[in-house]
Formats: sequence, structure tokens, C-alpha cells
Amino acid sequence: MAEPTVIVVGNEKGGAGKSTLAIHIATGLLHAGKRVAIIDLDLRQRSLAKFFANRAAWTAGNGCFLPMPFEADLGDGKALAKADEAEQTQRFEAAFAASKEQADVILIDTPGGDTLLSRTAHGLADQIVTPMNDSFVDFDLLGTVDPVTLELLKPSIYSESVWEARKHRAITQGRTATIDWIVVTNRLAVAEARNRRRLEERMEKLARRVGFRMGPGLRDRVIYRELFPFGLTVADLSNEVRPVAVSLAHVAARQELRNLMQALGLDGGAINSPLDAAA
Repeated sequence: MAEPTVIVVGNEKGGAGKSTLAIHIATGLLHAGKRVAIIDLDLRQRSLAKFFANRAAWTAGNGCFLPMPFEADLGDGKALAKADEAEQTQRFEAAFAASKEQADVILIDTPGGDTLLSRTAHGLADQIVTPMNDSFVDFDLLGTVDPVTLELLKPSIYSESVWEARKHRAITQGRTATIDWIVVTNRLAVAEARNRRRLEERMEKLARRVGFRMGPGLRDRVIYRELFPFGLTVADLSNEVRPVAVSLAHVAARQELRNLMQALGLDGGAINSPLDAAA
């Protein structure tokens, strides 16, 4: 049996949209027919785990079926966050081993900070997906710029963390073992064109320097938040699953998700609905 692909959604800054991205990648994979396991390492907030708990409750309450991931039991997240490193490592390793037995893809959502479990997960990744908002506030976690000229000076703390993860993987699995790192600009909103152009130029320079590629993210759309309480995404909408009115904006959101999946090298073709034609 082939080893599952491990996708880690990571960024040490909170508010960049990691959980939103993880939710959509997971449902996109499920609709593509993949066996997906999720591990939510944001032990206090647990947004990814809550989303799929909502999904189970909504489908049961509405008498319909939607694909669900496997979720290994980490126990009480808040208690685990306070546990010592040995216990945290043991519980994570057990969850990861159980996930490997059940899945084609293991998707790990990480917290907005530097933690032992987040570093461990990054070291296991085949692919790291890093969302960032289109601002220099988020860019600062990836690279440092000169405050006068805005020229790129050096990689910053999270880039160094990914470098350490790549080095660990090469040591433990051999030099040919690589981590595909993709940075996606998330929650795009109307922004001043000059500022966005400056940011994109620095991103391109940093990408060449530290070895990531750039991809499309998800815009700041109401539908992404509107469907969360139901445990649904735009990938789930159909004639049978339709808790909100469908509009052209939802069709555009589904295309965004297809573009994201394809940029990650995943199957985005399954994210289709007859509602697209009807909207």
C-alpha cells in the first residue's frame, strides 16, 4: 500500500485563513474520491474539527450523505496543549499512525504560532500550503524588507522554519525527499494597486530565494463563512444540498476552489454542480 500524501497548512501568524483553506482542500479531496484523514493541531480553537462535527450533524439532521474524513482522536485539545512534550509527541504520533492506515491524504491544520506539534508536522510534510493576506503585515513572517526602500533583505522566521523542516526531511528520508512549498494569497480584497504590485515583486524575489511557488487562494467571500455552521463548502452544493440560495458569486467561488486544487497538483475536476448552470 502506498504511503499517504501529507499536506500541512501552515503559517505562524493567526488570521491568515489556514483553517478556511484546510476545510476547502479537505472537501475538495473528498469529492475527488480520496480517502482523507484530518489532524487539527490548533488545539485551542479546533476550527477544522468543529467544521466536520457540524457537517456530521447537518447531514444527519437533513437525511443526506456527504463524504467525511477520518479523524484520529487526539483527546481534549486544551488539556493536550498544557501537557508535557513527551505526551504531546506520543498522542500526535499515535494519531498520525492511525491516519496512515485509513487515508490516501493526511491533511494537518496547524496553529498560528510556533509549537512542538506544528514543527513535527512540518517535518513530515510532502506539501506545505501557506496562506497569507495581501499585505506587508503577513509578508513580514516570510521575509524582511528594508523600511526605507522596501527591498527584500532576508528570509524571516517562518521561512526559516520551513528550511529546517526541509533539512530534517532530507536527513531522515534521504536527499531526494523534498517538500513542495506553495504560498497562496488568501482573502484577496480590493487593494491599492501600487501596494499589491510592490508586494508581488517582493514575493517573486523571495520565492526564488527560499524555494516556494506561488498559487491562487480564496477571496474574502461571504459564502465561505455562511456555509461554515452547516459544515459545508461550495464543493458540496447541489440540488440536494442547498441550505442557502445559489448565485453567480457561488459559481465563481467554486471556480476559485478548482483553481486552488489544480495549483496544488490535486484533482479539482470533481468540484462541479448542476447548480453552476442554473445560477
